[in-house]
Amino acid sequence: MKPRKRLLSKSRLYVILDKKISAGHTLLHMASRLSDFGADIIQFRDKYSSKNSILESALLLRKLFRNSDVLFILNDYLDIAKITDCDGVHLGQNDTSIEVAREILGEDKIIGLSCHNLKQALLAQEKGADYIGIGPIFPTPTKPQYQAIGPDIIKQVKKKIKIPFFPIGGITQYNINQILSLGAKRAAVCRAIIKAKNITQATEYFSGILN
Repeated sequence: MKPRKRLLSKSRLYVILDKKISAGHTLLHMASRLSDFGADIIQFRDKYSSKNSILESALLLRKLFRNSDVLFILNDYLDIAKITDCDGVHLGQNDTSIEVAREILGEDKIIGLSCHNLKQALLAQEKGADYIGIGPIFPTPTKPQYQAIGPDIIKQVKKKIKIPFFPIGGITQYNINQILSLGAKRAAVCRAIIKAKNITQATEYFSGILN
């Protein structure tokens, strides 16, 4: 197993560092707090800035995480992922295929895919994804175009999917025990940490309950 894949297998808390949602915070300062207080994987997501701006931010984050055990994942942008040598990329259902991403990035890089049902999850596993995000479990303003699929999907995925899976979508301190009770060992969180009054405490809370 490659070092990156080994870290992935041990990862529990996946935090999406969305630039729009985190507006008002310094990107590197927030990333440092996330990594120092329990995030195992940090995905940088920026759907609105220019590619030059995204590249600059990704280079800074890559430098920050290079000598740490925190996995740095870029949302979309295979070219920027290649240039910055980040640990991997996260793709959506309508993005570049897993096969093309693997050809561009190589075998040792991590490729994750957003899935919204068991059929998509099984196909992602078959195509060689290293992990999946499954959701949205609960309603979330981050992805208003997607209807919540409900927490019971976790029981289905747990039976059929052998690669790491991260329930995502509307996960908060008030419902995370529900997904854990259904067999999830991991979670992907965005707003409940990024928009928290105290990001450090929020990160510690989710890391503690998942570990």
